[in-house]
Amino acid sequence: MPSPARAALDTNVLAYAEGLGDLRRCELARDLIAQLPVERILLPAQTLGELYRVLTGKAGISAEQARAALLSWADGFAVVDSTWPAFQSALDLAADHGLQTWDALILSVAAEHRCRLLLSEDLQDGFTWRGVTVVNPFAEHRSALLQDFLHQA
Repeated sequence: MPSPARAALDTNVLAYAEGLGDLRRCELARDLIAQLPVERILLPAQTLGELYRVLTGKAGISAEQARAALLSWADGFAVVDSTWPAFQSALDLAADHGLQTWDALILSVAAEHRCRLLLSEDLQDGFTWRGVTVVNPFAEHRSALLQDFLHQA
């Protein structure tokens, strides 16, 4: 029997859940995270690095508060590291598909860890690469892929 599908979270989902952004997206992010099956969610380490930058830069919170927030995310979900092969794939994605390098790295790490979904509003909704489909969880209509993923929980 195949194992259940996995999903990776992009920085924007975490940032909205932290309360950064418009009220609608913040509420959607918090609701989504409450529904996610923890054991099937991965956080590419890159997302936490970007979240730290957003929290200390845009949000202006202290390094200590940002560290506490990141450690809390890492306590709640499995964090997966970037590898050199993932970075090489990210370079290919950037060159071949015009993705930003760091966004491409998140997608590449998700693929390396056999995720089926990458929940992000920063990449093209529906873009599929190496079996990972980008799904915008903040789209007006919830993706059938995301609905199926949540239903499997």
